[in-house]
Amino acid sequence: MSQADILTASHVLDLTAPLPLDGGQALDGVRIAYETYGTLNADKSNAVLIFHALTGDQCVASPHPITGKPGWWIRMVGPGKPIDTDRVFVICANVLGGCYGSTGPASTAADGQPYAMRFPVITIRDMVRAQVAVLDALGIAQLHAVVGGSMGGMQALSLAANWPERARAVLVIASTARHSAQNIAFHEVGRQAIMADPKWKDGDYGASKGPEKGLAVARMAAHITYLSEEGMHDKFGRKLQDRESKTFGFDADFQVESYLRHQGLSFTDRFDANSYLYITRAMDYFDLAEEHGGRLADAFAGTKARFCLVSFDTDWLYPTAESRTIAHALSAVGAPVSFVELSAPFGHDSFLLDVPTLDRVIAGFLQ
Repeated sequence: MSQADILTASHVLDLTAPLPLDGGQALDGVRIAYETYGTLNADKSNAVLIFHALTGDQCVASPHPITGKPGWWIRMVGPGKPIDTDRVFVICANVLGGCYGSTGPASTAADGQPYAMRFPVITIRDMVRAQVAVLDALGIAQLHAVVGGSMGGMQALSLAANWPERARAVLVIASTARHSAQNIAFHEVGRQAIMADPKWKDGDYGASKGPEKGLAVARMAAHITYLSEEGMHDKFGRKLQDRESKTFGFDADFQVESYLRHQGLSFTDRFDANSYLYITRAMDYFDLAEEHGGRLADAFAGTKARFCLVSFDTDWLYPTAESRTIAHALSAVGAPVSFVELSAPFGHDSFLLDVPTLDRVIAGFLQ
């Protein structure tokens, strides 16, 4: 999928200066695409920055430009909703390295060709650095709050640690302060699936369909981690798909197989394979303690923000212990922090689905 195939956001910021990256390079001509909802008040004090997850985008409360589906957090963001756009001004940007208008591997380099694998490896902190530039362009010195789930939560923590003056409140949902060996392992399976696809062509697939089969397998493997065993059992069990008996072949006999194949194939219509490589690598490199001398509490030393951490009891990708570790680090430096584990059957994806207790937590924290 080429950059030309991806519709950009309603708002685009072109950085006038090169963006310094953690890897030691500086990236010229960076563009960040973003959406806004609500109205920024006169003193610019009511802004809420929402960071999206790995395969998310800036369309938090507006139709997706490719699929036409409602925004990925439409149940949470809007007039009268927990993130109430009658009260706050919401910003959501496509991450650096993404494929929905922000500069990424599918973007055109100085030689007129897509960056592809010439794109520099980026980090979570680089993604946040680019979005801080959006805040600067909008004249927003301090956010009312920053909110993120999953990879979005990593970005929220990174902003709190590296730009502590930029947010008065930090809400982190179903996330972690570092990627574990298991997290990295699942991502590596996905990356290898993409790179083993002969249509990947070392990343130089250009405007062609690219490594659709490899990307689909990567999505299938990742999607399993977003669900809970309980949820999969309740939804699929061992039920067969459109048949009364097993075929004794390798078609999708089981409903769960058919579901995963659908998830994989539909993903290839809306996401760039190289972006998937770069974004998962950024997540794997994320280790907030390592960035601050090896002690997680030191990442938050001197913070004046208040924090809320939310986990789910069926999330085995970023289990409750990960949020509890962050809460202990914040408490160690005297930061005001609340922490809650919510019960939901959906696994890691619970933050995107209908969990009324999450609605109440978010609405209460943002008051």
